[in-house]
Amino acid sequence: MKESATAVADDTGINERIARRVRDLRTVRGYTLDALAARSGVSRSMISLIERASASPTAVVLDKLAAGLGVSLAGLFGGDQDDTPVQPLARRAQQAEWRDPASGYVRRNLSPAGWPSPIQLVEVDFPPGARVAYDSGGRESALHQQVWVISGRVDVTFGDTLHELQEGDCLAMRLDQPLIFSNPSSHAARYVVAICDASAAAGVRNL
Repeated sequence: MKESATAVADDTGINERIARRVRDLRTVRGYTLDALAARSGVSRSMISLIERASASPTAVVLDKLAAGLGVSLAGLFGGDQDDTPVQPLARRAQQAEWRDPASGYVRRNLSPAGWPSPIQLVEVDFPPGARVAYDSGGRESALHQQVWVISGRVDVTFGDTLHELQEGDCLAMRLDQPLIFSNPSSHAARYVVAICDASAAAGVRNL
């Protein structure tokens, strides 16, 4: 019972964090709910539920919202948890962790929340038999991604090409085609994703 209560509390906390981040990004960009719905392909009612932390959206839904808002999926888990200044160091206890309700995969944002960097690191625990399909095309900013497998096997289908990744393998890609992650094995896999916003990187170089 105690573990169940802790899990509910954790889910509530991360859902509130996502809600605040989506709402803030939409406000900054001047999008109405209808405008964001049109840009992302996510219904107005679902966006409203997400912004009120009244829904547990899947990774696929959040990725569509991220594309509509012009950020990476990892960017929806960023932002400050409170009013404390951003720091360049993120202790493990401070790293946002979230479980996809559809696939069961668990992602942990490793990078310091809110820190101005074009690079974001994410660690993923991928259950056996899990599959997640993203529609990664149509983004306004160029996102580059590399996937490094720490343990297990991860199949990555990028466009029409299947890459079977084993422990130690690393795959680089630009997110401009449909992307599918799957774990065809009977064992859990773990991998790290490095994401770089090319436009943000250019801005850093020009400072």
